[in-house]
Amino acid sequence: MPGKKVDKAAATKQKGKILDIGAVVLRPGNSVENKTGGWRALRPVWNKEKCTQCMICWMYCPDMAIPQKDGKRLETDFDFCKGCGICKSECVFGAITMEKEKK
Repeated sequence: MPGKKVDKAAATKQKGKILDIGAVVLRPGNSVENKTGGWRALRPVWNKEKCTQCMICWMYCPDMAIPQKDGKRLETDFDFCKGCGICKSECVFGAITMEKEKK
């Protein structure tokens, strides 16, 4: 349960650190602190000229990696985009393409 305290006896000790039990969300909003964009193999490239600002990509993005302001899409937040390609698949205007991630 969110906000539930983890019993230290139920935690694991590794190299002097106490680790929480896995797969437990200890507090809401913790993904903001854990940038997950490093998992990406492909990156979406947004073509502003082709974009009609229909916001379908924003609606379908499972990671909320497409910010918007005043009803208009902004540049992808690559700190959280995992490169799943759903935005590309949903864009009927071809304004999003996927490219291999450059590391």
